[in-house]
Amino acid sequence: MTKEILKWKQYFFTIWTGQAISLFTSAILQMAIIFYLTEKTGSAMVLSIASLVGFLPYAVFGPMIGVLVDRHDRKKIMIGADLIIAAAGAVLAIIALYMELPIWMVMIVLFIRSIGTACHLPALSAVTPLLVPEEQLTRCAGYSQTLQSISYILSPAAAAFLYSIWELNAIIVIDMLGAVIACITVALVRVPTLSLEEQSLERNFMKEMKEGLVVLKENKGLFALLLIGALYMFVYMPINALYPLISMEYFVGTPMHVSIAEIAYASGMLTGGLLLGLLGGFNKRIVLITASIFMMGASLTISGLLPSSGFAIFIVCCAIMGLSVPFYSGVQTALFQEKIKPEYLGRVFSLTGSIMSLAMPLGLILSGIFADRIGVNNWFLISGILIVGIALVCPLISVIKLLDENKK
Repeated sequence: MTKEILKWKQYFFTIWTGQAISLFTSAILQMAIIFYLTEKTGSAMVLSIASLVGFLPYAVFGPMIGVLVDRHDRKKIMIGADLIIAAAGAVLAIIALYMELPIWMVMIVLFIRSIGTACHLPALSAVTPLLVPEEQLTRCAGYSQTLQSISYILSPAAAAFLYSIWELNAIIVIDMLGAVIACITVALVRVPTLSLEEQSLERNFMKEMKEGLVVLKENKGLFALLLIGALYMFVYMPINALYPLISMEYFVGTPMHVSIAEIAYASGMLTGGLLLGLLGGFNKRIVLITASIFMMGASLTISGLLPSSGFAIFIVCCAIMGLSVPFYSGVQTALFQEKIKPEYLGRVFSLTGSIMSLAMPLGLILSGIFADRIGVNNWFLISGILIVGIALVCPLISVIKLLDENKK
């Protein structure tokens, strides 16, 4: 193995070791906060507001954050974002020592943490292609998905155990330590900075913000893929909120059945991430994306057709749904990293995150209106059919097909 290969692998896995630890501790805290809000209020509305607070900053501030990511040292932004997340947790932990945490204060801290996440994610996505060779981006996206999947599998059980023996402020301290570890691992890596000609020299904020959209629209294939993705998220994201409902009401299950479905989904994601890491050199990325969307749609369709006694088959469908996820999100991320110039990546990733985040609440509103009226199983069926339709349309769009042929 050459020195160059060893160097980029060392850098990538150093950063992602810290990110994995931070992701895991953050997921534990996020679940613990859900337990806390449920215990204190028992209100579905409060939980819905907490979920909204989690993605609202990305949806609203994404384009502005992207300009800052492209203007400044991305390594410092990642460290700063983690420190903001840790500081917000510290304030909450200190207050919890002296009084019972009011719900409004928890919401404010969730909002601040989500701002930190909205800064961190595009910076991390923009840093990766500066460290990793272009031909390895898809493989590294698979490894990233694997780490996220492990976190999704382990964090609910860890959160439930820790919340049963500790106060919330002790769990907050664990998340703070995770954020500090992430800062240290990023600090240990030398991240290349953009040359002067790659940086925006005019410092016109509004113009720079619009440039992210202009650059994205100039690559018609990526822009079309983004619109397909927004439509996909619009249809699919509401289903995320309905897994407990279909498990407990339609399949007449218990909270244990809900947990089994979640674990099956996360296990599928883990397997998909590992496979993507192994298949990272596969050149037909649009084929992988199309197959991923089709697998998701077909699994949802089958789930909607099952009788109420078909929970075992539903679990298999959940595993296939999870398996499909890395082949969509991981491959799409690698395509953007490959085909967008590094100086625009922060703005482009923030913009795409905003568009996806805005598609989610619209879909949630739609599902809330219809799922109760027609039955959750029928909503799974309709969503599955629509997603299969999206999968069939995607490869027929000529500019998307060309993404596998055109280089940056």
